[in-house]
Amino acid sequence: MSSSPFLKSVEDFMQVQRYSRRTISTYLYWIKYFILYSGKRHPSQLHDEDIIRFLTFLATDRNVAAATQALALNAIVFLKTKFLGQTVGDLSGFRPSRKPRKLPVVLTSKEVAALLSQLTGVHYLMTAMLYGSGLRRIELVRLRVKDVDFDYRQVRVINDKGWQQPLMTATAVLRC
Repeated sequence: MSSSPFLKSVEDFMQVQRYSRRTISTYLYWIKYFILYSGKRHPSQLHDEDIIRFLTFLATDRNVAAATQALALNAIVFLKTKFLGQTVGDLSGFRPSRKPRKLPVVLTSKEVAALLSQLTGVHYLMTAMLYGSGLRRIELVRLRVKDVDFDYRQVRVINDKGWQQPLMTATAVLRC
């Protein structure tokens, strides 16, 4: 997988430790990137400041996601602690990646009324259900007649988002 004898030894070490192939390839990518970023110096010669500088570079210049930055950190800490047997000090000095907050777009009541007035038939019913109950599109498409309880003004949702087991149910209250 790797051309460098050092990276090959890291790969062999991870295989002996029974890491998954996917973890091995991901860690090798970030270890190689770290070594290249550090001017091809051997990782045993690199210190905590070099790790902090690399992680800050990922956040500021590469604009990676926080999870990607954490993955790179895990790969480097694995390299230093498990493979090289060195200790890693306080790494809290790096700038963590932050995803810019995205504000949701919300329609006013008048805008919703104007939108619904343009629809008829099945399209009106589907859009009104989405708006009035807070259902997701896939949940709406999976609805059956027996899932709608007009007496209690409720809709039973089967296999909603995040379901772990088959036929997990949730109840959405209709606001109409």
